[in-house]
Amino acid sequence: MKPRVLFVGRTRYRLPLDPALARKWDALGEELDLRVLARAAEKANGHDPAFRLAPRVGPHGLDGAVFYALLPFRVARELRAFHPDVLFVQSPYEAAAALAARKVARSEARVVLELHGDWRTATRLYGSRLRRLLEPVTEPLARASLRRADALRTISGYTTELVRRRLGREPAAVFPAYVDLSSFVERPVVPLPDRPRALFVGVLERYKGIDVLAEAWRIAAPQVPDAVLQLVGQGPGNAIVERLVADVPAQTEWTPRLASAEVARALDDSTALVLPSRSEGLPRIVIEAFCRGRPVIGTLAGGIPDIVEDRVSGVLVPPENPEALAAALVHVLSDPRLQRQLAEGARAGAAGWLQTPEQYADRVRELVTRVAGGP
Repeated sequence: MKPRVLFVGRTRYRLPLDPALARKWDALGEELDLRVLARAAEKANGHDPAFRLAPRVGPHGLDGAVFYALLPFRVARELRAFHPDVLFVQSPYEAAAALAARKVARSEARVVLELHGDWRTATRLYGSRLRRLLEPVTEPLARASLRRADALRTISGYTTELVRRRLGREPAAVFPAYVDLSSFVERPVVPLPDRPRALFVGVLERYKGIDVLAEAWRIAAPQVPDAVLQLVGQGPGNAIVERLVADVPAQTEWTPRLASAEVARALDDSTALVLPSRSEGLPRIVIEAFCRGRPVIGTLAGGIPDIVEDRVSGVLVPPENPEALAAALVHVLSDPRLQRQLAEGARAGAAGWLQTPEQYADRVRELVTRVAGGP
């Protein structure tokens, strides 16, 4: 008999699922009797009996708060109707709702909390700076959830050390989230471009350090006049990128959004990925870059050093240091021999992070069975 698992998260889904997501959930469905409690990407949505998607409610910008306010009641309803053995929750905040719902529903379901990064960044480095006002509430709530969850699953050495150092807990399992890399591995790796080109891909939030990159590029661009920086993404930092494009128009390009296959082509056209983050969990864009044989100019922040080996598959500098980032950009973009050396290291480094949907599902099933007390 398959273990019953209720997955709870804030991710937005559109039904029917994109084929890449469908592969993941189909593989999990082979191993588990599952339901997914999450958010709907839009009001008009398809149907899947395994998915319980909360529609957008409330004014724009407040629907997230409404979702979390109602989440304990939605989880309690699923506990009574579905009777799961395990709740698999996406963050400390979903865990808080799950733990409250379990008490209300008088359920014995075990709670497995996935930790994808530093929980403190939710108020410190995301969205409006006014979020810091929530920290006296969110920080104790997150810590309580991390301590009370029946098991923790971390995704990297960085997140494992976070729970060991800050909570004194040992994770029940350590393995990365499933990432569909089909767009990045379906074609042979192509040679590096003739013209040096750096690529940034990510949401324009403070944790990504887009302001640090903008300052660094103003320093670096005059020293590598034939180089280009392409930025892909949008978010609260749009104005920073707009000013950079205005200041360095001949060497800066901005594309607000690209599909996965287009990101793969942008990597092919690039010499290196640049990732100036202040905080990261396990950045999938680094793994995607490695699959295309592209090294990373990044920071010694979060899970980046878990993937990137300095001077082997990339160059790592301290975060919050535009001068050091500028020097690294100039060094890599002006040295073809170093580019080829790092590209070889990046390509070799990809293998350790590849997993099939079936391998991921098997790891989840093993963890669920162990936490639920099964054989």
